Amino acid sequence: MPELHHIAVLYAKDGKEQEVRRDLTAVSEASGKEDGNIRYNLFQDRNDPRRFVTLEHWRDEAAQDRHHNQSDHVRHFHENGDRNVESREVVYFLEKVV
Repeated sequence: MPELHHIAVLYAKDGKEQEVRRDLTAVSEASGKEDGNIRYNLFQDRNDPRRFVTLEHWRDEAAQDRHHNQSDHVRHFHENGDRNVESREVVYFLEKVV
């Protein structure tokens, strides 16, 4: 199976930027330690502090699937942190070409 790259863009509700940053930082730190994770980065847009971007690099699709569907920290975010998210702008699952 080829390695998988995942990009997600979330948009915080107005005034909830710090809460989303805190919650996504916790998810990012825990995710970076998961089996099958190669890299997990969190970014905040300089021009729009409500926009957060995660860039994930996984050994394979199965590792990313376990992360998304079985990780306690991801489940915790969906059950608690989602209340501060206005929208998910994009989610891409990418395979490297070159």
